[in-house]
Amino acid sequence: MIARLAGTLVEKAPDHVVVDVQGVGYLALVSAQTFATLPALGATARLLVHTEVREDAIDLIGFAEERERTLFHLLRKVKGLGPRTSLVVLSGLPAVELARVIASGDVRRLQGIPGVGKKLAERVVVECRTAAAALADGAPAAGAAPQGEDVADEAVSALVNLGYKRAEAEQAVKQARSEHDGAPLEAVIRAALRGVAG
Repeated sequence: MIARLAGTLVEKAPDHVVVDVQGVGYLALVSAQTFATLPALGATARLLVHTEVREDAIDLIGFAEERERTLFHLLRKVKGLGPRTSLVVLSGLPAVELARVIASGDVRRLQGIPGVGKKLAERVVVECRTAAAALADGAPAAGAAPQGEDVADEAVSALVNLGYKRAEAEQAVKQARSEHDGAPLEAVIRAALRGVAG
């Protein structure tokens, strides 16, 4: 598995680069944010890499910084987000700003990213909010998970930020916690969303 590339930048476009490493050209997909940091052609480029292995292909995804790569891994856990869609989301805002937008539950701001609709923005907020908050604060993504009443408060807050009334959100979260005792925050939010959706 390739985790890092350093070599001569021989080709660059808004969505991909080719880095020559001792005579071998590696094509890596990149976000617009990483593209903006690239040096001129012929200069040395250094990229952190995620290797995406599929049945029919192996793709390399390049990142200028660790925070962006961590956000990519976070987004890839969201149902329906493949590598290219995750790069679309990453392209919309600098990594630290994107982490803050997700952490604050700002669905409208996420919808401002070309190619991101309301449902996708809501899923990103619901499933990535806690880890994004840790990233926005500069802490590791695997920050301490909320426990007990903190889970209920966080879940209610998430639903309110998605546009549901507080009383409706509190009832849905209460029901979700009674059915999924001890479940992590993301599971409680998903169950509560199913509840309010009927």
